[in-house]
Amino acid sequence: RVLLADDHAIVAQGLAALLREEFDLVGTAADGAALVEAAGRLRPDVVVTDLSMPKGGGLEAIRRLAADGVPCRVVVLTMHADPNLAAEALRAGATG
Repeated sequence: RVLLADDHAIVAQGLAALLREEFDLVGTAADGAALVEAAGRLRPDVVVTDLSMPKGGGLEAIRRLAADGVPCRVVVLTMHADPNLAAEALRAGATG
């Protein structure tokens, strides 16, 4: 059970098509607030998220999921090559 979050429609559609081939894609979100709401409601096993999104973004969403006790693993998929962002995502609660 996977929840996908990305604010770029074409990226989200492409990833969703790929994920549906192997996993149960339970939903998508286009911003940080929608990600937190959907994860709380849908209870996915895994969240695949971008970091740079409106309304809180991926980092804030990861922190909120952890604080809210949503039992999911978070995988960050982003265009940013900055290793400090990766480290910050892991500190916030991302798995990979």
